[in-house]
Amino acid sequence: MITATTPQPTKIKPGKMLIDGKWADSLSGKTFETINPATGEVITKIAEGDKEDVALAVKAARKAFEVGPWPKMDARDRGKILAKVAELIMKNLEELAVMETVDSGKPITQSRKGDVPYTAETFFYYAGWPDKIHGETIPVRGNYFNYTLREPVGVVGQIIPWNFPLVLASWKLGPALACGNTVVLKPSKLAPLTCLRLGELFMEAGLPEGVLNILTGSGETVGTAIAQHPGIDVVALTGETITGKSIMRNAADTLKRVSMELGGKSPNIVFADADIESAIKGSLFGIFFNQGECCNAGSRLLLEKKLHDEFIEKMTTFANKLKVGDTLDPETEIGPLISQGQFNKVIRYIEEGKKEGCRLACGGEPLGGKGYFIKPTIFDNVKNDMKIAREEIFGPVLATVTFKDIDEAIEAGNLSDYGLAAGVWTRDIRKAHLVARRLRAGTVWINTYAAFDPASPFGGYKQSGFGREQGIHSLELYTQVKSVWVNLE
Repeated sequence: MITATTPQPTKIKPGKMLIDGKWADSLSGKTFETINPATGEVITKIAEGDKEDVALAVKAARKAFEVGPWPKMDARDRGKILAKVAELIMKNLEELAVMETVDSGKPITQSRKGDVPYTAETFFYYAGWPDKIHGETIPVRGNYFNYTLREPVGVVGQIIPWNFPLVLASWKLGPALACGNTVVLKPSKLAPLTCLRLGELFMEAGLPEGVLNILTGSGETVGTAIAQHPGIDVVALTGETITGKSIMRNAADTLKRVSMELGGKSPNIVFADADIESAIKGSLFGIFFNQGECCNAGSRLLLEKKLHDEFIEKMTTFANKLKVGDTLDPETEIGPLISQGQFNKVIRYIEEGKKEGCRLACGGEPLGGKGYFIKPTIFDNVKNDMKIAREEIFGPVLATVTFKDIDEAIEAGNLSDYGLAAGVWTRDIRKAHLVARRLRAGTVWINTYAAFDPASPFGGYKQSGFGREQGIHSLELYTQVKSVWVNLE
């Protein structure tokens, strides 16, 4: 268990794993350190699980599903527990916000006004679903009564990343638990604290033992073991595309159902007839929100040539004014990258952009001092075949490309192995809908960017994955359909 009573990371106690309703160290006794990316300092130590711990968690989850009260519980009572969790999240908002900021590096205002309330809203949304998951009656040929049942799948393995620990935990836990499944959840090793605290809130809300198990450790050990374990029926991952491919290979032997929300290199297309001021603000938000550590980041800015000069000049002026620094300062707009490794990766991409001949319009260097901070960076004169235009950087780095007309814009927008999201800025409503239809992306935002709601589905095309999170479509992953025939003769 962990507690955070002050904003100081040194006050956060060591974290244990949640298995079968109890908090425990790993069987090996190993631990790892979780680091504050704003300072590079150790926050606390966390239990490091491995294959044997996964086996215990799966055993507990299987028992809870087969003989425990959760799947048999009245649907509305399951909903009440999810609603109670949402209430507890809001009750502990400040604690969770500070913990999320200290552990993941996101600015406190984002945690306080965005991530934590949205997490609660997601659980409130799914609290309303359990008694609305039902089957159908089908008028089949013959003297039969045919109906379907929509039942929980069983034990679900869920793997989430470090960029939105609380939010993405709610995206996965909400629908899985609403449907009556039991769960083995693995948060990222780089930011596990709030997921562990969330486990405490679930227990406080009255969730039966074994329904939610939380294992901390590396993807190579815990993540692989979850994908391979025959006692797990479904694996849901949010992470890098390369990780998704590995999970699919490891899940293949047991024919697990899998869902993947993976990487992106999303185009943000601005036409000359757009509201320029709104497009600039939206484009800045699209790439620099959460330090650019977003799978849906608008990391490719596609500008119609006739507005290029004005747009870049104004956008770089705004970017240079963004406040980078102390994550606990409410005025801070951009925090550090999650780790030294991610910092080094982004710096390498910046150097690659310079070598490829792009014009560095602003940023392109570390902030200096402690922590893994990089100034907001905008590259201009980028070509579609350049590395920084093709590969996911996952940092505050924008690649700007120009286009002549609508067909070239759509072609450039689709010129990617990814297809997670896209943005379109124009006052022409016909053009907006036409472009949205032709873009190969799971979400298209028109005259806005990165709008989300628990009721609206999110997921990708191509190598951005498959399956949908949030909304009614997320329930499909976590339920089985059974057909029942009754002879009426």
